[in-house]
Amino acid sequence: MPVADPEHGSVPLITLNRSQNYQRLDDDTFDADTAYPGPEYQSYPQKMARGPLQSLREARKGSTKSGIAILSSYIFDWVIILILLGVSLYLDKHEPNHHPFSLEDPNISFPFTEHETVPPWLLVTLSAGVPIIVIPIISLIFIPGHTVPSGTPKSLIWKRKLWELHVGWLGFALSIASTWFITNSTKNLLGKPRPDMLARCNPDIENWTDFIVGGVNVGNGLHRLVSIDICQGVDGRDLADGFRSYPSGHSSSSMAGLGYLSLFIASKFAITFPFLAPGNQAVTVTAFPSRSGANNAAPAASDEHLHAPSNSAGTRLFSAHNARLASVRQQAAAPPLYLLVATLLPFFIAVFISASRWFDFRHAGFDILCGNIIGLTTAFFAFRWYHLPIAQGAGWAWGPRCADKAWWAGVGSFSYAVDWEEETYGSAGWRAPENDGMAMEEGRGQEAKMFSMASPGSAVHSDLGDRDTRRRMT
Repeated sequence: MPVADPEHGSVPLITLNRSQNYQRLDDDTFDADTAYPGPEYQSYPQKMARGPLQSLREARKGSTKSGIAILSSYIFDWVIILILLGVSLYLDKHEPNHHPFSLEDPNISFPFTEHETVPPWLLVTLSAGVPIIVIPIISLIFIPGHTVPSGTPKSLIWKRKLWELHVGWLGFALSIASTWFITNSTKNLLGKPRPDMLARCNPDIENWTDFIVGGVNVGNGLHRLVSIDICQGVDGRDLADGFRSYPSGHSSSSMAGLGYLSLFIASKFAITFPFLAPGNQAVTVTAFPSRSGANNAAPAASDEHLHAPSNSAGTRLFSAHNARLASVRQQAAAPPLYLLVATLLPFFIAVFISASRWFDFRHAGFDILCGNIIGLTTAFFAFRWYHLPIAQGAGWAWGPRCADKAWWAGVGSFSYAVDWEEETYGSAGWRAPENDGMAMEEGRGQEAKMFSMASPGSAVHSDLGDRDTRRRMT
């Protein structure tokens, strides 16, 4: 049994076995200085600790300058996205590279489909227009839901609605812009021929030897590679577009827009696999815990339940623990299937759009698959950039940035949502030392100094490099 070390001002560390027995510890059981209350901190007076920093923070949060800083930072986000969209549209009109090809390659010998199943205008309508309309419908009607306390000002409710709408559109725009930029730049860089490229080319067969750029002359030599200069072109068929096969723009765009919409719907309507909350040990796997005596019978020694302590305070804790006991099967439930269908519908529309590029002879299977990966990746990234995880965030988006970090946080900051003062000194205006016995200076002015003083009857060692000392002090 470990013994306390009064010299270091510590109390014994009790190792709990798997049965988790909690018993009362009497003062005479251990050789411990029970009068030692732990380190005491000499902080600034309340007026000095809270007043200046708290007042500064409150004044800055409500100031026009702070609002302008936050608003302008998000406006600049939109500017970046619009620039990215502009560059993407320019790349779409730019002449791509032309990869050499063989006149007898069966992979580029498919017929040209005059009428596409999903033409460009329909692609834009489905992948961009539908999310732009659905996101405000959900944000303005279903948010903030049933969690609003009675008496909440309508202005506050509308602020939340508009914020969710704003970041919903912002994430969608980021997903689409990123996908178009990646897709169009890759298309132009690689210049891979489409499956219907020869039907667009109309090659000059009689003079084909004048356009040979590679290969080995074997047999009749038709397997040698030729350049795009051999193409005479066909009216109404874009020859340059015939070298934009990889990756599929329809696939990436549909997944970026409709895939993002599926994530948005799943988040707002809590459509996820049922799961147990992490760290929740107050459950039982019995079929009917309320009838099995789990809440009132004394558990066996081999059980994982807590054993009731003998003191009154421990008894109250034990009773509260048992009151929270519930069947593991009651911790979650499957969402209704109609909501699952509504969530997956945009995704499967994107799958259909991608598949149409195969039977329209516009892309090879590998091109379509890579386009799907690009679109889904950007959709997930853009969604998580502005929204909490679906299984943990209860459908909310991340809040706005704080005023003094709207444009820059720098080294030493862990969140763009927390003011520097609150992050450094805590919500009360000062932060307690993280290690007992430590005198720490943050280097942000004399107000940041905090000291620890040892109480009577104990001696706190200042040598924090000693691992054993740190363990006792923790």
